[in-house]
Amino acid sequence: MQATQSLQELRSALSSLRHGQIAIAGICQLWRSHLVQLTTLPPRYAEVAEDILGRLEAGSLFTEESCSFSQKDLLDNLDIWLDKAELQLKTIAVAATPAT
Repeated sequence: MQATQSLQELRSALSSLRHGQIAIAGICQLWRSHLVQLTTLPPRYAEVAEDILGRLEAGSLFTEESCSFSQKDLLDNLDIWLDKAELQLKTIAVAATPAT
């Protein structure tokens, strides 16, 4: 699977979570399976995503009022992660393109 397709599936999963069509456990599992495939990204990307996913899972164990992790903020952070990952992949692709 291409990296851009993985990113698109991750975006779709975030949308599904926001619309109550998928549970947090499901989205975290999906993200982790795609992170394994996104090896063209620097390792730091996986570390940051895992940190956000861990906080998302921890926050899901409590009500919004009793947890220091805002689910909305964490999902927004995953959106930002996707934007940066997409930009990084484009940068890598341009760098790999031979000059003419």
